[in-house]
Amino acid sequence: MDAVEDRTDSRDVLATPGPRDLPTGSSVVAVEAAEPLVVLTYDDGPQPGGTDAVLDALAESGATATFFVLVTRVRVRRSLLEDVMAAGHEIGLHGLDHRRITDFDPATARARTVDARRELEDVVGRSVRWFRPPYGGQSPTSWAAVRAAGLDPVLWSADCRDWLDASDDERLAQVREMQGAGGVVLAHDGFAGPLDGVDDGPPPRLDRGRLTRMVLETVTAKGLRCCSVEHALTTGEPVRRVWLDGSSPSSTS
Repeated sequence: MDAVEDRTDSRDVLATPGPRDLPTGSSVVAVEAAEPLVVLTYDDGPQPGGTDAVLDALAESGATATFFVLVTRVRVRRSLLEDVMAAGHEIGLHGLDHRRITDFDPATARARTVDARRELEDVVGRSVRWFRPPYGGQSPTSWAAVRAAGLDPVLWSADCRDWLDASDDERLAQVREMQGAGGVVLAHDGFAGPLDGVDDGPPPRLDRGRLTRMVLETVTAKGLRCCSVEHALTTGEPVRRVWLDGSSPSSTS
């Protein structure tokens, strides 16, 4: 396990967004929306062939999204990240790399997250508020480390399953099942690999731009529109649930 200096300071703690007295593991999974909105999110980029295809699809519909990026990818694809920002999308942190944050001791998890947040904020030129743990994995100690690093965890309520080979129907099933506004959709504009400290096998075969168009069509057919976390919360309130070990059994909204 890497030894990382804990450089968290008072600035990071004071910047922690949201309530301070949340139950352990409490994470944003939806939005109590005042408008007909669905939150669209992407993980694991920026990645050529994925991010650019997604951006084209979003631009066609005028939709916005939140991109949870890996610092390992940002370092080598900075211009692609700049394209995401130029298109008006929100940037969140997915991690320094894609290793499970639950694999690190609390001090290391906190220090890695602080370092990743600082590096990403230096690139985007603004505060980064949201964090999505790799693989959606959270433990009580990793959740506390992320909060101490000044970030608020965001998970999801509908999974496009675009991290594995699946049919269109399988990928759209949870989006089709969403009832009303406020859901958070998980999709991907990249696929983590050795560059990101992991080996999850070959990437799935799909056109990520095409999948984005299908998601947008499905959402539009419900009378809803897609936007970023930030945009949804301009008029709505976060819905939180305790999410530990990849599950979200209890509401704390």
